[in-house]
Amino acid sequence: MPLPAPFRKARGGDDPLAEAGNGFGEGEGQAMAKMNPGEFLRQVRAEASKIYWPSRQETVTTAIFVGLMMLLLAVFFLGIDSLFGAIVRWLLSLL
Repeated sequence: MPLPAPFRKARGGDDPLAEAGNGFGEGEGQAMAKMNPGEFLRQVRAEASKIYWPSRQETVTTAIFVGLMMLLLAVFFLGIDSLFGAIVRWLLSLL
């Protein structure tokens, strides 16, 4: 992995991968490719069409499942907290 630019310069620029481009900006001094707004919008539309949108039934089922799990975990942690509280009260009563 090539060193960041400040460290390459401090070492004298002896990193052979620095000039070859590493996939992260492709070296120093290169600008991003220019793109017109129409091409950008076409690419956004193409990417948005790849999104999987769940159906209403899937959304309702997932929401019910999340609600039940939340209720189950709330009751579980209430029980654990009550148990530990009772243990601490019992230990403090021994003093």
